[in-house]
Amino acid sequence: MDHRSKQLIEKIRNKTARVGIIGMGYVGLPLAVEFARVGFKVAGLDVDAERIRALQEGQSYIPDVPVSAVQGLLKDGRLAPTTDPDILKTMDTVTICVPTPLRKTKDPDLSYIINSVEVIRRSLHPGQLIILESTTYPGTTDEVVLPMLEETGLKVGQDFFLAFSPERVDPGNKQYTTRNTPKVVGGITAECTQLASLLYEQAVEKVIRVSSTKVAETVKLLENTFRSVNIALVNEIALMSYKLGIDVWEVIDAAATKPFGFLPFYPGPGIGGHCIPIDPFYLSWKARQTGFEARFIDLAGQINSRMPEYVVEKITEALNHHGKCLKGARLLIVGVAYKKDINDVRESPALDIISLLARRGVEISYHDPFVPSLQVEGVEQSSKNLNEETLRKQDCVVIVTNHTGLDYERVVKASKLIMDTRNALKGYTASHIVRL
Repeated sequence: MDHRSKQLIEKIRNKTARVGIIGMGYVGLPLAVEFARVGFKVAGLDVDAERIRALQEGQSYIPDVPVSAVQGLLKDGRLAPTTDPDILKTMDTVTICVPTPLRKTKDPDLSYIINSVEVIRRSLHPGQLIILESTTYPGTTDEVVLPMLEETGLKVGQDFFLAFSPERVDPGNKQYTTRNTPKVVGGITAECTQLASLLYEQAVEKVIRVSSTKVAETVKLLENTFRSVNIALVNEIALMSYKLGIDVWEVIDAAATKPFGFLPFYPGPGIGGHCIPIDPFYLSWKARQTGFEARFIDLAGQINSRMPEYVVEKITEALNHHGKCLKGARLLIVGVAYKKDINDVRESPALDIISLLARRGVEISYHDPFVPSLQVEGVEQSSKNLNEETLRKQDCVVIVTNHTGLDYERVVKASKLIMDTRNALKGYTASHIVRL
């Protein structure tokens, strides 16, 4: 271990290391808050000027991060939100927490990572630790990030240190937060792993070291592919159960009583968020580069992406049974966030359902207490009040996101027809309720 490693270890342990985080979204901001809470001075860098201005004014746009936490850390000088990339020149550690979307061709889009690394490269200096958290395919850290950084003439493991640690953020989860969710870490060298692990150990309760960055990258993809495949399985069981005249929700509840060998997943209108709809394609794409076809993963993606269309088919069928045509019908979408009790609409199945309905001439409005406004087919809409007047005007109310705290009893009593895609009305029995 050379003097640079020893100096960085000392700085991390006594919390004098200056921590930089690129990306102040659902991953970066909670991470920045946790490091700042334990005593580090943290610089939060983002290209979104509005986002940075909000943080500088003591506001939080992430429900999991309280306003009081942001204001307190700003006051103590522990959190410094900025759009100035030159701040990285003074950082001892830099963590990349930026989006990794898919292109229209379902190929990985690493542009956000590459742009971040280009910024880091201009400020890279001896003794600096760089960590990538953005979900990506196995080999990205070794094959993309490392060569870019070594173009500076500095050598990994000697002059600077590089590791990968997959984010494991679950927005809206009150039980598992950034602090108490175990952190997986894999470095380019053993020393890189040691330094990155030591940094996270200051703010996270448990750190799991793995042998390489590729292993760490694959861990994240396995976690979300596991969810995608199991959701696809129950979605297919739901389709089959409808054909057989079986209540799929009753089947799952009964199966879940088995104390071993079964883990309950639930069907729904589709999958959303920045992880499950995207991450499995990163894995299957990388597999194809080696000549391996991940057919199981691809099939799961096909089944899940088909669910919004199935929901529209069910709505059409339900309206027909009630003597109403889909074209010209009034529909209220209840819940447009991709999961309950959050304000994130990224990849939300509600958006696909709205688009499919709009193309068929449906008059659409929505209610979501977490999403006050939304672009609906190019038109800005505000969330409707979920009162009797609104409900009675609708030909069908479609529950897409099962937020807690909604007055579902009022929905049942005031609505003419309900399409419940989440079993939010479990326990209610009425002829005008149609379940997935």
